[in-house]
Amino acid sequence: MQKAFGKKSVIFMFLFPAFLIYTAFVIVSIVWAGYYSFFDWSGVGEKIFVGFKNYVELLTQDTVFRSTVWHTIVYTIINVAIQVFGGLLFAVLLSRIKRGRVALQTLYYIPVVISSVAICQIFTKLFSVTPIGIVNQILSFINPSFKFMEWISNPQISLYVTAFVEAYKYLGLYMVIFYAALIGVPDELGEAALIDGAAVWQEYLYVKIPYIKPVIIANCLLVLNGSLRSFEFSYLLTHGGPGNASELMTTYMYKQAFSSMKYGYGSAVAIMIVIICMVVGLLFRKFSGEGEDE
Repeated sequence: MQKAFGKKSVIFMFLFPAFLIYTAFVIVSIVWAGYYSFFDWSGVGEKIFVGFKNYVELLTQDTVFRSTVWHTIVYTIINVAIQVFGGLLFAVLLSRIKRGRVALQTLYYIPVVISSVAICQIFTKLFSVTPIGIVNQILSFINPSFKFMEWISNPQISLYVTAFVEAYKYLGLYMVIFYAALIGVPDELGEAALIDGAAVWQEYLYVKIPYIKPVIIANCLLVLNGSLRSFEFSYLLTHGGPGNASELMTTYMYKQAFSSMKYGYGSAVAIMIVIICMVVGLLFRKFSGEGEDE
């Protein structure tokens, strides 16, 4: 079996279907978006070639796009903090529990399998002001002024609320990945640390967590990639509002292409999203040290 899977022809046979699908749905789409970005086009009718005009306007005149880049960066930082480090914390706690572990693991994972539309509807009701949602009802016991606290329609916090909702949905996914990595750490490493006088928290901090560093880096990269391209939560919860307070690069691209019927300009935004995702991914790999042993 090992000899068969070591052959290049067998490896190619397994990789080619995935490569073909990826090329058809991702690479081709990027190439076509790049082509359309050089035109002034409404999506129907005649295309007018404008060269780099869309990119020049996007980078030098479009202040809304610049704000969406900043919003996306903040959004990504929040998601990395909650999904990766929160997932790692829950995984550590889960690994210490002896009873009810499966039930808790299932409970944490439930939001992952619920659709994004349902999650957004749930949080819309929880954060509702008219009628008063559960969150405001509970907070009103602490301070009555919280009873009419705006969450989704507050321009100062709507971006953070949207990021929290997405992080909540996928927290369980990364918790499961980290939990699987932690239980895969050899027992003799932890036992040796305890024999040397290390406390339980030191065992995790200096032995187990450094051992699963490649998993942490991989999860950070996955969350970075997903958050930079996030669309549905901002669009479903706030539609990028109020105003442009929670507008992300992807929602802005969608509005330019399909709401404003500026398909060429929207394609230019899409290409910039691809470039930003690649740059951030490469910088993260460089500074995290991933790939140095390759």
